[in-house]
Amino acid sequence: VSQVAEATLGLDRDDAARLRKGDLTGLDGLMGRHQNRLLRYLRRLLGDETMAEDVFQQTWMRATERIRRYDASRPFGPWLLTVGRNLALDHLRRYRPESLDEKAEPAAPTEGPGAIEDPFARVSARERRERLEAVLDELAPHDREVLSLRFEEELSLKEIAALAAAPLPTVKARLYRAMARLRARVLERGAREEWA
Repeated sequence: VSQVAEATLGLDRDDAARLRKGDLTGLDGLMGRHQNRLLRYLRRLLGDETMAEDVFQQTWMRATERIRRYDASRPFGPWLLTVGRNLALDHLRRYRPESLDEKAEPAAPTEGPGAIEDPFARVSARERRERLEAVLDELAPHDREVLSLRFEEELSLKEIAALAAAPLPTVKARLYRAMARLRARVLERGAREEWA
């Protein structure tokens, strides 16, 4: 475990202990470190900005209410994502009763190291990214979730299995099927050369 990860674990434990005592500065610290990741995850899982923001708020309220259930020997981030995931899936079941498994019928960097300097290449990369995001939004919530956790949040398959409370082989199969569906959708959208 890196020094940064260990420092974050320590800060999370301290802030969770403060929150357990009713000190809201603990919540401020936890939100400061975890809100962006949580919101990004919920946006991808729910596929709707307004819903994601609603569930984001509910997640922090639920985490505050249930902070005593958080095991301080484990990282706070996955626990928070699990709280958010459960609320998001409940929300989807309530407001989008179609199956969560099926829905009815990587981009080049533009900033930082390795950035594309050619303006035409930047525009092309942005367009490819936007097309890919549009295709991702068409996928079922479970597909978006596993792809987001693996490739955006960079969680290991083992971490995804723990978060989803699913056996590792099930997570591997979900990821494989999600990638196959993503590939099929991409190819449906245009010739392979457009995405190269």
